[in-house]
This record gives sequence, structure tokens and C-alpha cells, in this order.
Amino acid sequence: MIRIEDEEMIDFIIGKTNLQKLKFIVTSQGKYFIMIDPVTVGRIIDAAQITDVIQDFISLKRRGANFLGLCPFHNEKTPSFTVSPAKGIFKCFGCGKGGNSVNFIMEHEHLTYPEALKYLAKKYGIEVEEKELSEEEKKLGSERESLMIVNEYAAKYFTNSLLNSDEGIAVGLSYFRERGFTEQIINEFRLGYSPEERNAFTGNALKNGYKAEFLEKTGLSIIKDDYTADRFAGRVMFPIFSLSGQVIGFGGRILKTDKKLAKYLNSPESPVYNKSKVLYGLFQAKQEIIKQQKCYLVEGYTDVISLFMSGIRNVVASSGTSLTEDQIRMIHRFTEDVTILYDGDAAGIKASLRGIDMILEQGLNVRIVLFPDGEDPDSYSRKNGSAGTIDYISNNEQDFIAFKTKLLNEDAKNDPIKRSSLISDIVKSISVIDDSIKQSVYIQECSKILSIDENVLYAEVVKIRRRKIEDAQKQQYKSVLPVNTKTIPAVPGFIDRIYYEIQEHEIIRILLLYGNSVVNFEDRDKDVKYEIKVANYIVDQLRNDELEMKNVLNQKIFVLAEELINTGKAIETDFFIMHSDPEISRLSADLCSSKHQLSPLWEKRGAPLLKEEKKLPEILEDLFIKYKLNITKEAKKKLDEDLKQAKKESNSDKINDIMVKITKIKEIIRLLSAMQGRVIL
Repeated sequence: MIRIEDEEMIDFIIGKTNLQKLKFIVTSQGKYFIMIDPVTVGRIIDAAQITDVIQDFISLKRRGANFLGLCPFHNEKTPSFTVSPAKGIFKCFGCGKGGNSVNFIMEHEHLTYPEALKYLAKKYGIEVEEKELSEEEKKLGSERESLMIVNEYAAKYFTNSLLNSDEGIAVGLSYFRERGFTEQIINEFRLGYSPEERNAFTGNALKNGYKAEFLEKTGLSIIKDDYTADRFAGRVMFPIFSLSGQVIGFGGRILKTDKKLAKYLNSPESPVYNKSKVLYGLFQAKQEIIKQQKCYLVEGYTDVISLFMSGIRNVVASSGTSLTEDQIRMIHRFTEDVTILYDGDAAGIKASLRGIDMILEQGLNVRIVLFPDGEDPDSYSRKNGSAGTIDYISNNEQDFIAFKTKLLNEDAKNDPIKRSSLISDIVKSISVIDDSIKQSVYIQECSKILSIDENVLYAEVVKIRRRKIEDAQKQQYKSVLPVNTKTIPAVPGFIDRIYYEIQEHEIIRILLLYGNSVVNFEDRDKDVKYEIKVANYIVDQLRNDELEMKNVLNQKIFVLAEELINTGKAIETDFFIMHSDPEISRLSADLCSSKHQLSPLWEKRGAPLLKEEKKLPEILEDLFIKYKLNITKEAKKKLDEDLKQAKKESNSDKINDIMVKITKIKEIIRLLSAMQGRVIL
């Protein structure tokens, strides 16, 4: 038996230990059971090709021997997520996450190690034999897993009710058949029916041993002291899937004409279902979106299914909710091209235009298809069939900016106030586009449609973009540091990919050796004294400036230290020196035992001025001032070069943008230089 107090070490042990001898691991939380035999584990890991696994969740493009994509773990517009098929690993150079195919599934799907193995076994058709769980082991199951199990049971129950009960066949199946849904489509989308009896589903679930607590948390059941009811009673059911194909929620459509009841009802928010982060149909559509490099976006469940039957399989729906940034980022993982399909309701289109600016802001290309009055994608595809629907969409796609300009221009006509508002609206949409070439093309096109000088539109775009930059930078200058932390001017957020490895090493060295030490600071500007742990000071300085170690090992050590702090644990040097990752262990030992990284300011003629721990406040202040000063000076050099190039290109928008940044950086350099001059060691 192996006892481990740090949960993060479990995965390493599972990977390195002879599983034939390992029955379970005891943690501070309880037993971590391994229920899959070692031979099967080996088969699963061998089968799980890293690119194949990850391409279920993001679109990857080949870059030499590796693949590149947008990281699914943090928001980014420029791909920094790299996959190496030869090494069988992934690595994001933006947020620092990395590992093998099993680690990816654990991180993305929030699964334990055995759960991730079972997920991959199912994907590759590998049979997994598990032992019967004891009552103690059942209690150890996570809430998330319990909710998933309840949702899966519900999906099977609703499908069985649809296909095998008299009520389901007469009501639910008849409805789907009227809409032309085939048996194959019903099976693929796992459609179902919830009986009209008030608590038919809830009663059945409780009878079969499913807990009322989880039935209520999934939103499937409404449970009071003396009352139980099915949330979706009397509705046809549309299961909502995660990217990996797990049932996480439901949409239900009432078939009665009762104005007191909502036509569509969705599962409430739960630990497994967040409607702002889910797109209906994405699980079924993702591979086709990657293949076609285009995503069609519609409003409802039936729109998705009808288009799917028409041969347009790269289609998803926002399920009646306003489009969110999280949903847009989900699409961006797979493609940069989105076509939104609208019905003929002009008022509805105008109401949703503002949300489309968010899509442009995320760097996607947006096109619009407007169906004839009284038609939507569902009704049109049923009337005109597969070929007619595909032809209509391909022949009627319009660029969004041009579409919006024409639509609003018709409303404005000769009204000068409306035209002024129209121009402002169009310019705002153009201003969110980062690509300067695209911007220029749109400005030219809009200039022709609106009969307005290009320079007028261009000047307005520049003004809006400059205002946004200034507002963002004002936010950066607001004090975001905790009140107990020394305020050293922040590095502006637009500075990226500039680092100084020697100073990174020095920060990590101080963190490892003195992280638990409490130091006293004196803020001379405010005449305030306070104390803070060295580790907290370092984390505050880096996180509040959104700075990250660019050296991967330094970043790993920093993240590990931060996790220890967040869980209330001490920074123990031995934890890092004896770490299971040999690279972390090697670097930690090197930093903690050598003096080659020390600044010459710490020593004089080979002898310490004072014991290092006695000078920690001054050392920390000086270290971060220098670190930030070097980064900002290097950033200014790069901007100076960019400015020369922008002047050669006569790109006034770019010139203005760079000048604003240079002005801000100069001020930061001035403040940091002044602070450096007053640090006395």
C-alpha cells in the first residue's frame, strides 16, 4: 500500500508504478481505487493517439512535425496549443498546461484517471472489466459523475418511452414523423418523450435506486417536502451533449397549445450543464465542421436536425439563448468561418445584430443567409428537400458587414438622424475586427453602399479603436494589487512574449528558499508598514500583472507553488527537490544549491553584504523592478521597430495604436527607473 497526501502525485504514481502490485492508493480524502487491469490500461494508452483524441475537441493544423490549434483551456486568438504526435504529448505555451492523451481527457472533461481511461476505452472499442464497487467506493464517486449517470439514465428512459410506450408512440413519435425525422436521426440525436403523468419519470428513477438529491440537481425532477414532479412531463425530449458525447442536459418541447406553458423548456444550470457554454448539435457536427471548415449557426433544435437530414451536418444551435462569448470560442476551436441562418423575421434579425459583433471580435469571419418570409431552416428544408436547401444557402450567403449595412440603410433612407446612427453602428462593427486588411476592404465596401467618403469612415474606426485601447489601459493602471502588497507599476497587458530567463530563475530561487518567510515592507509613499509571506508577494506581483514565466520549467514550479499556497500548504524546498518530475527536481536542486544566479548587488568582493534573508524586502523589490524594467525596455525597442515599419506603410491606424502604446511604456519605464534608484542594498 502507498500513502500519498498530495493528490496531484497520484497520476505520476499510476503511470510509474507496477500496477500488478498496486491495489489502491490511500489519500487524505480516502481511497483512490484502480479498477482497470494493467494489460487493458496499456492497450488503451497505445490506442489513444494524441492527435486523434484532441481533434475531437479542437481543430488542429499541421506545422512541420507538430500540430497547432487554439487552446481549449484558456481564451486566446492566436494559437499557442501544440501537439506532438511523435512524443504523444500536448503543450500550451500560453497557459502552461501539458501532458499525454489521458491527461488531456482528465483536464478537459474533469475526470479522474480511471474515468479518463474508461472514456478512451469506449472511444476505441476496448472492453473494460471492472470489479463490483463496495458501498464505501460508491460514496467516493464525485457529484459530477453522479449527475452524469442520472442524465444518461434519463436519456435512455425518454427514448424507451418514445419508441415502446403507447403514449410515446401516439404523441411523441407521431410528432417527429410529421416533421420527417427518420429512425436513424432519432437514434443519432437520442430523441425521446417524457410521459404526461406528473411524476412518471421521477417515480421510476427513485424506484431504481437513483437519489432524489441528484434528480433535483440535474433539474429533471422538482422535489418538495410533500410533492414530486417531472420537470419535462408531456414533452418531446432533445438530449444536450457535451463535446465528448455525454448527456449533460435536456430541452423539452410541449405539444399542447397551452399559452400558460413555455413552448420550449431547458434544463436549469447545474454542475454539469451551463447553457452559455453549450451549443446544441456540436457533438454530432464537430468532425464535419473541421472537414468543411465552416459552421452553420441556427436558433433551435429542430433547425439543426432538419438541416442534418438535408446533408448539412456542420450545423449547431444556440438553443434560443443569446449567443455568448463562450459559445463563440467553442466554434472557433474548429473553424474561423461562421454562417448564420435567419428566418424572414426582420425584427428578430435586428435584435440579434449586436451579438454578431462578438463573433467578429473573436476573429471569425461571419456570413448571413436570410430565408424567405415565413420560413426558417426547418420548414424550408422540409419543403424543398436536401438539394434545394443546399442550393439556396450557397446562393444567398452574404458577408455580415455588407448585409448589416444594406439592412440598416433601407431603414434610414433620407432621415439624417437615422443615417448618422446607422454609420456609427456600422463603424462599431468594423472597429472590432483586428485584421487591418479586412477593415480596409469593409470600409471601401461600406463607403460605396452609404455614399460616404472612405476617409470619414476610416477616421471614425481609428477613433473608436484608440478609445478602447485607452480605456483598457486605464483599467490596467487601477490598483489591482491586494492592499497588503507593495505597488510596483504594472507591465501593460499588450506586452507579450518578452522574458528574461536569468531573472525568472532568480524569482523561482527566492520562492523555493524563502517562500514561507514573512517579510516586513514599508510603503514610503503612503507611510504604511505591513507584513506578507515571500511566496504571496511573488504570486501577487506576477498574477496581478498577468505575467507568466516563459521558461516552461520555471512556470511549472511557479504553478505548483501557487497551488500549495491556495490550499494553505507551506512551500517546502524538499517537495520540489524530490519531485516526481525529474526536470523539476533537477532545476530546483540547482537553484537552491548554487549561487551562480545571484545578482552582483547581493555581494561585494565575494562576501555577502548581509545574510540574504535579512535583506529580502529590498531584494524582492529590486528584483521585480528590474524584471519589469527589462521587459518594458525590450518591448519599447520592438514597438520602435514596428513604428518605423508602419510609417513606411503609411498606416495611420497602426501608427496611432503604436504611439499610444509607446507613450504608456515610456511612463512605466520612467516610474520603474525612479524606483530602482531609491532601492538601497
